[in-house]
Amino acid sequence: MAAAGGLMPRTLDSQITLEKTPSYFVTREAPRRISSMSRVTKLIVVVRNPVTRAISDYTQTLSKKPDIPTFEELAFKNGSLGAVDSSWNAIRIGMYILHLENWLQYFRLSQMHFVSGERLITDPAGEMGRVQDFLGLKRIITDKHFYFNRTKGFPCLKKPESSGQPRCLGKSKGRTHVQIEREVIEQLQEFYRPFNIKFFETVGQDFKWD
Repeated sequence: MAAAGGLMPRTLDSQITLEKTPSYFVTREAPRRISSMSRVTKLIVVVRNPVTRAISDYTQTLSKKPDIPTFEELAFKNGSLGAVDSSWNAIRIGMYILHLENWLQYFRLSQMHFVSGERLITDPAGEMGRVQDFLGLKRIITDKHFYFNRTKGFPCLKKPESSGQPRCLGKSKGRTHVQIEREVIEQLQEFYRPFNIKFFETVGQDFKWD
């Protein structure tokens, strides 16, 4: 990331260059480094219910490392219901306000746009429309560019006229989540609630995760 500026392609005034990664938002050094490259960068962050995100994170890890401890053992300090272990990365990532406060030391809130991961599934064209507005682009991507893939359980891009295949997320996406006890989910919802409220107030948007 230190060399990110040198790796980015040259861009004309009439062009926008995009770069994406799942880790920048939660990497402590990222805001300072990106700011040193360009202070006028626009930032797009996709967020989802942090409880669902943590379960999804665990499901993905479990598929690669089937011998890891149970979700409950990792999520709680004593291995069962009680104090949530916020040092576990799957839990800490969903404490969005903590990461946002770090970014706000280097960028204005007006330079950031937050995409609802839930609405990206239920209304992909609407979310992409707001992204295009944020970037100052004409709304070109609309409903006609998406179809719902029942196997995956989320929308995919329809194939362009010049392509033979539609574009869908890879095999690692759309896995059935590990089943978690209701009381565990409720405990995590209580844990995240104050962080969510402060995040909603800061960004001026209620993502309705309760």
